[in-house]
Amino acid sequence: MYHAIVFLPLLGALLAGFGGRVLGAKASAYLTSGFLVLSAVLSWVAFFDVAIGQKPAQTIDVLRWINSGALEANWAFRVDTLTVVMLVVVNTVSSLVHIYSIGYMSHDPHQPRFFSYLSLFTFAMLMLVTADNLLQLFFGWEGVGLASYLLIGFWYKKPSACAAAMKAFIVNRIGDFGFALGIFAAFVVFGTIGFTEIFAKAPEQLGKNFEFLGMQVDILTTICLLLFMGAMGKSAQFMLHTWLPDAMEGPTPVSALIHAATMVTAGVFLVARCSPLFEHSPTALTVVTFVGALTAFFAATVGLVQNDIKRVIAYSTCSQLGYMFAALGLGAYGVAIFHLFTHAFFKALLFLGSGSVIHAMSDEQDMRNMGGLRPHLKMTWLMMLIGTLALTGFPLTAGYFSKDAIIEVAYAGHNAMAPFAFWLLLTAAFMTSFYSWRLMFMTFHGRPRASSEVMSHVHESPMSMMGPLIVLAIGALLAGALFKTNFIGHDEALFWGEALYRLPTNKIVDEFHHVPGWVPIAPFIAMLAGFALSWLMYIRDPSIPGRLAAQHQPLYQFLLNKWYFDEIYDFFLVRPAMWIGRFLWKKGDGWLIDGFGPDGVSARVLDVTNRIVRLQTGFVYHYAFAMLIGVAALVTYFMFGGVH
Repeated sequence: MYHAIVFLPLLGALLAGFGGRVLGAKASAYLTSGFLVLSAVLSWVAFFDVAIGQKPAQTIDVLRWINSGALEANWAFRVDTLTVVMLVVVNTVSSLVHIYSIGYMSHDPHQPRFFSYLSLFTFAMLMLVTADNLLQLFFGWEGVGLASYLLIGFWYKKPSACAAAMKAFIVNRIGDFGFALGIFAAFVVFGTIGFTEIFAKAPEQLGKNFEFLGMQVDILTTICLLLFMGAMGKSAQFMLHTWLPDAMEGPTPVSALIHAATMVTAGVFLVARCSPLFEHSPTALTVVTFVGALTAFFAATVGLVQNDIKRVIAYSTCSQLGYMFAALGLGAYGVAIFHLFTHAFFKALLFLGSGSVIHAMSDEQDMRNMGGLRPHLKMTWLMMLIGTLALTGFPLTAGYFSKDAIIEVAYAGHNAMAPFAFWLLLTAAFMTSFYSWRLMFMTFHGRPRASSEVMSHVHESPMSMMGPLIVLAIGALLAGALFKTNFIGHDEALFWGEALYRLPTNKIVDEFHHVPGWVPIAPFIAMLAGFALSWLMYIRDPSIPGRLAAQHQPLYQFLLNKWYFDEIYDFFLVRPAMWIGRFLWKKGDGWLIDGFGPDGVSARVLDVTNRIVRLQTGFVYHYAFAMLIGVAALVTYFMFGGVH
C-alpha cells in the first residue's frame, strides 16, 4: 500500500511529462488527478490503520541505495503516526488541487507540463515525509525545491515569474546549506544518518562539546540549530521569508499546494521528526520559540496593509508557520502538528477561493479594484467565509482548536522565550483577524470598484473548481473538533506513540489544559476586536484607512514595503555579490585567466601568423629576392662565423 501511495504520483508525473503530447491535455489532467485521488484514499486508510489503530512504528525497505565506507543509506519508508498524518495532509490537498486545476488551467496551452510538475512535487514531498534517514529526507527536500522552482516559474515568458522562481530557489539554498552541514555533523558525531540510530545515540552526547574558533560549543545544540536553519528556509521563517510572497507569481493552484499546505510545512515536519534531538537541547528550543513568535508577529504586521489578495494570504501562511514553530520550541510537538493538519484545510481553501475570485475578475488580484462581489459569487463568498472563520479562530472551527491551543501552550511554557511568545502570538491573533476580515470586506462587500466591463463578466467558477472548495470547507469546519482528542488530548501520547518524543520532565501538553480561565478567552477577544476594527474601517467608514495612512506615512510605508527586507538584502548582499561577480568575471576570468591563458596564446599565434601571411604575396620577384637574401646570409655566415 505504501509503495502505491508514494509512487503513484511519480507515475503520473512521468506519463504526463513524457507522454503529454500523445495523451493530450485532458487525459494528462484526469490521469494525474486520478492517481492522486487513489493515493489520498490509501493515505486515509493508512491514517486510520496506524494512527487511530495505534500500530507500532515500522520500516518498509524499498531498495538498497548508498553503501560507501561507513556511510550506509537505504531507501526505506518510516511509517508511524507522524508519517501518516503528513501523508493525509499532502495527498488530500494535492488531489483537491489537481481536480481544481482541471477547471482553473483549462485554457492554458501547457496543461500536461503543469500537471506533471504538480505530481512531481507531490512525489518529492512524499519521499520527504516517509524518509527513514537524513539523506533520503534531504533528497525529497531538494526535490520539492526543484518542483517549486518549476511551478513558480511555470509561466516562464513572464519576467516577474522567472525572477520569483529564482528568488525562491536561491533563498532556499541558504537554508539548505545549513541543513547539509547538520547532516554532515550528525554523521560525524553519530556515525550514521539513520533516524533510529541517531535518536538512540542522542543521550550519549549530552553535555559534550567541540572546539570552534577557540570556543567550546555544545554538539547537540549545534546539530539542532543547523537542521533548524534548513527548516527556516523551507518554512519561510524570519530573515529567510522573502521568497514566499513573491512565489505568488505562479498559478493560484501552485500557491495553494506548495506555499499553503505542504512544502512550507516541511520545516515543521523536520523539527517534529527530530524531536529526540531537540528535546536534549534547551538552547535550540529557545531559539526556535523566539524565531517562530517573531515570524508570526512580523508577517501579521505586513499582512495588515497588502493589497494583492494572494499576498495577504501568503503573509498569513508565514505568520501561521510562526505559530507552529513557537509550539515546537515550547516542546508541544503534537500541538504544532495539529495546527499544521488543520491549517492545511483552511489555508488551501482560502488560496483556492482567491483563485475563484481572480478567475471571475479576469485575472485581477488587487483588492482595491474589487468590492461588491458577494451577489455575483455567493458560493465563493461562503467558502472564503468559512476559511476566514477558521483562520481567525472562530469557536468550534478547526483553527479555534489548534491555534488557540498554541497560545495557551505559550502561556504555560517554561523556556525563557515563553512570555515573549505568548504576547506576540496574542497580538498576531488580533492582526490576523483584522487583515482576514479586511480581505473579505474589500473583496466581497461595499460598492464595486472594478470597471463595468469587468463586472459584466463576473461569474461563479465551474463545479470542477467549487467541488474541492466544498471538501476543504468541511475540513476547515470539522477537522479540529474530530481530531482534537487524538492530537492534543490527555492521552495524546498513545496516539503519537514513538513518532514524537518528549522528556519525562516535559509536561507541557498536560499543563496547557490547566491555564487560568482568562487565557483561552484572550484569543477570542482578540479575534472579535480585529473583526470590529476591520468592519469600522472598511464597511462603516471606508475613508479611515486613507486618513490613517496619510497621518502615519512612515509606518505605513514601512509595513507596505515589508520592513524593507528586500531593499536591505539588495543593498548589502545582492549588489555586492553582483559587483564581486562582475569584477571576477571581467578582471579575474577575462583579463587574467583568458588574457594570459588560451585567449592570450591564441591571440599571439594569430598575430604572428598574420604577419607571416603577409610574406605570401604571389609575386615571383619577391620570392627571388627572398632567396637572394638567404644566399647572402649563408655566404656571410661561412665567411665570418662558419666552419673552421
